[in-house]
Amino acid sequence: MPIKSCLCSSRMTVELRHLRCFLAIVDEQNITRAAQNLHISQPALSRTLAQLERIVGVRLVDRSTHHLTLTDAGTRFGVTARDAVRCVDEAVAGISADVPPIRLGHNWSSATHAAAIMRSWRSEFPDRKLQLRRSDERIAGLAVGKVDVALVRGPITDRSFRTTVVDDEPRMAVVPATHSLAKAHSVSLSDLAGETLIVNSVTGTTTLDLWPEPPRPTIGADTSTIDDWLIAIATAAGVGVTVASTATLHPHPDVRFIPISDAPTVPLVLVWPRHNPHPHTKAFVANAQRAVRSLTA
Repeated sequence: MPIKSCLCSSRMTVELRHLRCFLAIVDEQNITRAAQNLHISQPALSRTLAQLERIVGVRLVDRSTHHLTLTDAGTRFGVTARDAVRCVDEAVAGISADVPPIRLGHNWSSATHAAAIMRSWRSEFPDRKLQLRRSDERIAGLAVGKVDVALVRGPITDRSFRTTVVDDEPRMAVVPATHSLAKAHSVSLSDLAGETLIVNSVTGTTTLDLWPEPPRPTIGADTSTIDDWLIAIATAAGVGVTVASTATLHPHPDVRFIPISDAPTVPLVLVWPRHNPHPHTKAFVANAQRAVRSLTA
């Protein structure tokens, strides 16, 4: 499209400040916290949001005194707005020495690997900033642009992302300390088939598909955090299945972790956007692969 016709477009009244303000609201889901993060007043942020909604001609946020949610249009706009801001940031970074930090997202069970990756990156690239961000989401905030690369348990089937496996972890059963299997040295999937299973469908990797044929456990509860999951098991509401690193990172006095002899391993994967990745993504992925290999060498 010719430059003259672009400059005449009504959409050109949308400014970068509108997008940054809107994305702060998306990230915080709260006007007050978003305003604090932007170092502006709450009324100023509300006015900017209202101005943006007038420009685009659609309501982006449903808000009341105590509650804020994105509309369907707001959810869709948040994805494209984040891409737009990322493109601007990358364009500026491409002609300056100020490249933004690469943000690594991770779930609750990836801390050991994430720490090794951070040490390796800072050793090899001391002048390139790296930020670690934990998120109890399936791909650790990557889908909504909160991070640039995510370290999560796979597999990841969304084709808008690229992935690479950096490690494979064995699975362990997690049972109450009073359970009849609590003193076992190992168990099989069939030993768990008659149990009530506590799962975490947000970031966990265990489903009934782990048992390819009946009999299978029954789902007793679906929790959203590691703390709720452990408490449910500790209080004998059921048993769980997790990766081996959970036993080290999240020990609990009232549960026992037991190796499962016949369960498939769980891949630990790095995930990043297929389009418009951070400028340092290629170097970061290669460095992370070396860092994780060093843990098992």
